Amino acid sequence: QVQLVESGGGLVQAGDSLKLSCAASGRTFSRYIMGWFRQAPGKEREFVAAIITSSGSSQYADSVKGRFSISTDNAKNTMYLQMNSLKPEDTAVYVCAANPTGYYAATNPNYYHNWGQGTQVTVSS
Repeated sequence: QVQLVESGGGLVQAGDSLKLSCAASGRTFSRYIMGWFRQAPGKEREFVAAIITSSGSSQYADSVKGRFSISTDNAKNTMYLQMNSLKPEDTAVYVCAANPTGYYAATNPNYYHNWGQGTQVTVSS
């Protein structure tokens, strides 16, 4: 069972930056598919970004493309989400997800087997 723990959320102003981290358990992190999703109050869970840890290949939701960057440090079993130029509409609980046996950076949350508890990001205008 892969355990995921997010950190780095907080309250920022529009235009600020924030970096989220997701620490994962397991010996084969470098083979995982990792993703970030977010959920705002009253809305469905939304794909943000995903990455193939072995290659670094990634993809992003159109709403964050050019502002957010996903990366991993495989030596630390950790995934990051660098968020720049934050907007009030980015306010949500950000959750990391993992598929230890996957092979592509999926946008569908059903592809992921393991989920963290989430970290709150609030962007004020």
